[in-house]
Amino acid sequence: MKGLILSGGKGTRLRPITYTNAKQLIPVANKPILFYGIEAIVAAGITDIGIIVGETKSEIVAACGDGSRFGANFTFIDQPDPLGLAHAVLTAEAFLGDDRFIMYLGDNLIVEGVARFVEEFEKNAPNAQILLEHVKNPSHFGVAELEDGRVVRLVEKPKEPMSDLALVGVYLFDNNIFEAARSIKPSFRNELEITDAIQYLIDKGYTVNPHTITGWWKDTGNVEDLLEANRLVLDSFTPRSDGLVDSGSEIVGKVVLEQGCEIRNSVVRGPAIIGKNTKIIDSYVGSFTSINHDTEIIGSEIEHSVILANCRLQNIGFRIEDSLIGRNVLIGKSDAKPKALRFVLGDNSEVGLI
Repeated sequence: MKGLILSGGKGTRLRPITYTNAKQLIPVANKPILFYGIEAIVAAGITDIGIIVGETKSEIVAACGDGSRFGANFTFIDQPDPLGLAHAVLTAEAFLGDDRFIMYLGDNLIVEGVARFVEEFEKNAPNAQILLEHVKNPSHFGVAELEDGRVVRLVEKPKEPMSDLALVGVYLFDNNIFEAARSIKPSFRNELEITDAIQYLIDKGYTVNPHTITGWWKDTGNVEDLLEANRLVLDSFTPRSDGLVDSGSEIVGKVVLEQGCEIRNSVVRGPAIIGKNTKIIDSYVGSFTSINHDTEIIGSEIEHSVILANCRLQNIGFRIEDSLIGRNVLIGKSDAKPKALRFVLGDNSEVGLI
């Protein structure tokens, strides 16, 4: 089998961060989201992986390299315009050939990995296998309708969902998916929808098997879900300290301190991760917070947030929470009033607090 990871798209739901970052490279627990998918596919024994790229190609290639660091071989496949998941499949046809393959959306996280689903797909040999999960907001996803355990209908983001079973961003196919993708027409979004391609397989009598997952899955396409994914991953960590903690500091719970970080006269309450060469001084870092490398938190408080690299938060005076802060951001205290805090900041921002 081969792997196909989709890492194009514009990431509009994560702006302004994605004006200057590929959405798949935003870190969850200090590791790019994309890397979780790569590692899951390699752990399933699949090492020949195509990565669909668009306008952020240079960033993706620079971050991933040739695949050797993951024990894989990468082929980067250009999709200049994001015209749908089925279009991405057609774009990768030359790479995939007649091989069966797993398609993984690069901004998704699945806690249990994909090895079991790949094994099931190879054992039962259907034409397609889809992963499903019960969700509270099915109208935001592709939705499946089942009858007696069989998939009978798929609809992309229906206004009136026929079930609460959303398609998880992982699909397994044989080469009949190319016939399906070439046979469908663009949707009202002017995209070739993967739901329509799978529906074509169903209507033509091909075997499409469903699998409802039991662990958590997150599509990290918006800030709230990205913070929730960060929370879930951090909660699975084992505490580790490769940094310096002075006698005036307190480390509580599941905390990972990476090499070269310093904690001085501060409290860090886990689950949390503090990146390489980051300094936490006279500050409080609360639960479910990821702080990336070469950042300084001085005289400030932060909780349930993700901070990217090379930031500086200094003497803020109020606790920051539920926030996503881009690279090279400076946040410092201002003397003006009134006072309120919540941030989704792009790279190279500078904020004077009021």
